[in-house]
Amino acid sequence: MTLPPGPSTPAPLQTAAWVTRPGPWMLRMRREHGNVFTASIVPDLKTVVLVAEPELIKEIFRADPEVLRAGEGNVVLRPVVGSSSLLQLDGDEHMQERKLMLPPFHGEKLKGHAELMEQIVLSEVERWAPGEELALAPQLQAVTLEIILRVVFGVREGEEVEGLRQRLQRVMDVGGRPIGTALLIARNAGLAKDFIDRDLKKLDVEIFAAIERRRTDPDLAEHDDILSMLIQARREDGSPMSDRELRDELMTLLVAGHETTATGLAWTFERLMRNPAALDRLTAEARAGASTEYADAVVRESLRLRPPIPLVARKVKSPYRLGEWEIPPGATIAPAVWLTHRREDIYPDPHAFKPERFLDASPDTYAWLPFGGGVRRCIGASFAIMEMRIALQAIVRTVELRAPDARMENMRRRAIVFAPSRGARALVAARAA
Repeated sequence: MTLPPGPSTPAPLQTAAWVTRPGPWMLRMRREHGNVFTASIVPDLKTVVLVAEPELIKEIFRADPEVLRAGEGNVVLRPVVGSSSLLQLDGDEHMQERKLMLPPFHGEKLKGHAELMEQIVLSEVERWAPGEELALAPQLQAVTLEIILRVVFGVREGEEVEGLRQRLQRVMDVGGRPIGTALLIARNAGLAKDFIDRDLKKLDVEIFAAIERRRTDPDLAEHDDILSMLIQARREDGSPMSDRELRDELMTLLVAGHETTATGLAWTFERLMRNPAALDRLTAEARAGASTEYADAVVRESLRLRPPIPLVARKVKSPYRLGEWEIPPGATIAPAVWLTHRREDIYPDPHAFKPERFLDASPDTYAWLPFGGGVRRCIGASFAIMEMRIALQAIVRTVELRAPDARMENMRRRAIVFAPSRGARALVAARAA
């Protein structure tokens, strides 16, 4: 058998269902066709094999990168992140770049950003007034953008940060529209070029200026922001990253770490507010200040139940054996994060929010996939988890949040992420004493 089974409906109808009702569509496809099925959906309405089998996902993540190419699977993002982006590279080129970029995201260098992250969160929460009803998603987007500006770009207050903030926000607003993915696909096809590129060119002026300021800073070695570390990084042959490479990787960190982390936090509060026992336990732990065990479990469970990115993609370059099937070149294989996280044999009562799942057990490498996996696993995974934990604990220590009603928020597409349909609306019940 060449391809797994799948729907026979025309590709435009499949794509319409995938875009407008992705969760119900994926669950229906699994009921009808199993944990591995073939669909015809975006980005090119051609063959996409969705995989929700951990053993097969393990094989995919370990496959020869010359056969399954993740960079080509991310081509829709190229207009924004650039061709030098870690997301766009494959094979040896990808591994060399990954090795260059990893150090700032681990160990003591990572922990050194915790205090600044908390300050940024608390500065935002200070604006929330008791009795106010607000959508948390845009507030959390402001927080994660500020963290990227300060921790990644290393900018300070003043005209420099304000100009960069406005340009970054403009580009992310375009990408965050429900039709954001369609706009990027159109840009790759030579359409909507002026619409997309106009804002990117203005943003690039700001980014290259920030890079130049940092390169020429006599105190460069004293800075601990990620841009400063990347400027000082050297490949095995002693060569540094060019300004273009730095620009592309900064945009990669923005795309990978802004909307996704903010959406993950918004979903976490959306679920916590409708599970008051979990919210109370998290609040008690945060205010006691002695542990982060339950907060870590909350983050893991939220990313299981509501992963911002529903799947990851690999482009097939030569015939690939997937279980009993032979996948032809040109097809896309996509480990289905959202579906895998809803396997009842792995996660009993899979649609329920139960942080306790992760109190005594670590997530399975190939069944918990919010950051992808293998050598393509997001280099900022530890950064994002720490950021989410810090934000959660800082917020529940400071304010009491309640759901304004009992209605669960549905998924709404914001370009590449699945976001709460009403922006994770919350009532600020009170400020902590």
